[in-house]
Amino acid sequence: MQVDVVMLTKNSQHLLHRCLNSIYQNVPIKNLIVIDGYSTDRTLEILGKFTRKYGNVRLFQMNGSRAKARTEGIRKVTTDWFMFVDSDVLLCRDWFQKVQADLSSDVGAVWGFNVDVLPNVRNRWVLKFQSLVAKQCFKLRGGMHDTLILRKSVEGIQIPEELHAYEDSFIVHWIEEKGYKATVGRQIYCLHYKPPENWNLKNGIQQAIVELKCGFVYSHLFKYAFFYPIFFLYWSLQLPLNGYRNGSSRKCQPQVV
Repeated sequence: MQVDVVMLTKNSQHLLHRCLNSIYQNVPIKNLIVIDGYSTDRTLEILGKFTRKYGNVRLFQMNGSRAKARTEGIRKVTTDWFMFVDSDVLLCRDWFQKVQADLSSDVGAVWGFNVDVLPNVRNRWVLKFQSLVAKQCFKLRGGMHDTLILRKSVEGIQIPEELHAYEDSFIVHWIEEKGYKATVGRQIYCLHYKPPENWNLKNGIQQAIVELKCGFVYSHLFKYAFFYPIFFLYWSLQLPLNGYRNGSSRKCQPQVV
């Protein structure tokens, strides 16, 4: 069985090449459907290399929210099952082979839980706690980091365009309202490497505003607010490291090869 893979990109060069390699190595891809927000970095160049190598990359460019991009991606799908994969993750080995154990007639989506990679955190208890939090978050709001979806479970979906965040929650709730289950895979996961430039005060405040607006005003996921202190701690852990990275990068800019 082959599946289409839908990916959203916008200035995604940070991990894109490694991400695409992990997809092609672990998923039987029919088409890689890329919805790009007019990237200005090396994103399109990297996608061009995979187009020449595999010949099945379908690139579409559009402006708008993540909700609009995901809706458009779903409309382009041609296979019975398809995947959403974020551009800053690495899939675990044999992802697609392992997910077969989670499929049944009443399943509409299977999520491979998201492991945020914290470069300055190695304590196994912290990492274990992090994985438990990720699973609980999925139960409340869903996630599209690496998710296999039954196409007929999202037929007719129109995600509200104002959802630049929590559009994943809308998709999961839609699937459940159609009578299907959205489950966490037992053996599948992805490693999530957020771009270093995400970890600064300005971006942190902007992302918090988007979270609050989309989570409370539009989606009414008030219970999810209980996780915010954990997210704030996670974010604050990264700030010192990001300052070190930025200082180092200014002193020695690496050449792109």
